[in-house]
Amino acid sequence: MPVVDGPGRPPETYIRPGDVATDMRILIVGAGRVGMRTARVIKNEGHEVTIVEPVHEKVELAREEGFEVVEGDGSSEDVLEQAGVDQADAVGALTGDLNVNFVVCMVAKHHGCRTVLRIDEDYREEIYRQYADEVDEIVYPERLGAIGAKNALLGGNVTAIADLAEHLQVVQFTVSEEAPMRGYTVSELELPSQARVLAIGKRGEALALPLPDDTLEVGDRIAVLSDFDALDSVRQILVGQTVEA
Repeated sequence: MPVVDGPGRPPETYIRPGDVATDMRILIVGAGRVGMRTARVIKNEGHEVTIVEPVHEKVELAREEGFEVVEGDGSSEDVLEQAGVDQADAVGALTGDLNVNFVVCMVAKHHGCRTVLRIDEDYREEIYRQYADEVDEIVYPERLGAIGAKNALLGGNVTAIADLAEHLQVVQFTVSEEAPMRGYTVSELELPSQARVLAIGKRGEALALPLPDDTLEVGDRIAVLSDFDALDSVRQILVGQTVEA
């Protein structure tokens, strides 16, 4: 999908899929479980996050966590403008209401933002296809969780494969030039105690069971089973500090 130039910002400020994302401004609409988990992950990686939420109790909880929050209906263009949609690089419409999410994305697209729309798995395929043509990315929280939504917003070297539980995910990392463990073997790889390597895919090859002597090279894909709280540490080891996931 082509990138649309936004008001007052040059095209090079837009992050395209696969680009390195640095110091992005992200707007999250919806402070429910999916929205808040996504916001935390993005904020922890050093990006600027603003949340839009109409429910006062959720607004207060998000503010207690240190987030900038605009209280209001995210499907209102006035509210999105108040939240800074003109300066945002990407907007994640992550409420539980598909209609609200779609309106949010259409407004954000008009303002030149990358758009990510949440859709639940119980919608029929024709519904998915209808919306897929209008936005940059669609995420299924039941499958991908917060890491998947974050990856859709930022692009980069991390792809969620599955949510196994509230705190447990399978995530695929792509080894970068800046990875501290680049050049090490699987047997030498030191991950947090809450993480395990499940598979490795050499550049251009399918994922396979890891062998102790497999060497981690740039472009290799590593599938890791990890506790949610350990994912950032795993990313820093396999992707590196200077390349944003």
